[in-house]
Amino acid sequence: MDRAMDDDGFYDRLRPQADFSSLVAQDSFSPVPGDWLVATADIVDSTGEIGRGRYKTVNMAGAAVIAAIMNAMGGRAFPFVFGGDGAAFAIAPRDAERARAALAAVRRWTAEEFGMQMRAALVPVAEIRAAGRDLRLARFAASPGVDYAMFAGGGLAWAEARMKAGAYEVPPAPPGTQPDLTGLSCRWSNLRARNGCILSLVVQPVPGADPEGFVQVARQVIGLTGALSRGGHPVPASGPEVRWPPPGLTLEAQARHGAAPLPRYRLALLVKTLVAWLLFRTGLPVGGFDPASYAAQVGANADFRKFDDGLKMTLDCDAATRDRIVAALDAAAAAGAIRYGLHAQDEALVTCFVPSVRKHDHVHFIDGAAGGYTRAAAQIKSA
Repeated sequence: MDRAMDDDGFYDRLRPQADFSSLVAQDSFSPVPGDWLVATADIVDSTGEIGRGRYKTVNMAGAAVIAAIMNAMGGRAFPFVFGGDGAAFAIAPRDAERARAALAAVRRWTAEEFGMQMRAALVPVAEIRAAGRDLRLARFAASPGVDYAMFAGGGLAWAEARMKAGAYEVPPAPPGTQPDLTGLSCRWSNLRARNGCILSLVVQPVPGADPEGFVQVARQVIGLTGALSRGGHPVPASGPEVRWPPPGLTLEAQARHGAAPLPRYRLALLVKTLVAWLLFRTGLPVGGFDPASYAAQVGANADFRKFDDGLKMTLDCDAATRDRIVAALDAAAAAGAIRYGLHAQDEALVTCFVPSVRKHDHVHFIDGAAGGYTRAAAQIKSA
């Protein structure tokens, strides 16, 4: 049976690729089965929320979409991508109702806990293709313990545009509904730029243009980042800095207190994070948990670069490399091959989903700490 038509184990059969640059080639991606669905969610007026200083909250809400569906799926692998102010994922028909329930719960929770409005939609892949777009997938092995889905074909962008137009809506759950956000956290300190700035970059192919133009500039940009330390990875090889109390403690308490009173949960989290801080400060392994190894895994597992209907990167970048990247992008944009946006800031931030600190499959979402991907994408809209 054709792999694209057989959804039984489709994602499991995709072989994770360790070479990020190889994902530029279109034949690296496989078509998603036609009876699957794609879900997309984002924060309404995320640019305004970020302008009001709520960038950590926006990121937490976006990561909550992934955490909720991960918990709903019981740990089964599925393709997802973090977008800064939201997230998207693809699922087989058998998982549609649990995905719908998770999205509805996160919408309600975001409004009640943070006073922010979230959109959400569940779109049939068949309708994406009927509209002339596609949805293709690849898997990138960021480390031996974690791989991330990469999306191509324009399907996610089309689904997001339809969501913003009010189509395929997943309504919010009844008042008081709480999503299962077990494992969601943001305890690391922000990552200061070591080479000049944290550069958030969004590069999209122009619909209808020759796809080879995007391929060429994406390959060029990835090549330019090779001159940067660790390819521009914003997380040091030894892992992020740990402080106490962690800067995201109150936000994490808001995200996960559930039915417990917020002050009580925050106090319990304060004690828990103090113990963790002492372990990281001393470096002593306890009960099978090795702090130094775990911190290094955070960097190895982080998603600082991805294909999400285009190329997205959060780079620790020096001025000379930034200028070369901008020159390459300007030339490609002038040729009508791409459109792009970028945003420079002093720090990056990390939002995490950690099912267990004793396993290697914890995932870490990277974005610029002053708006990052959201502000870079806003430049594209302005242009």
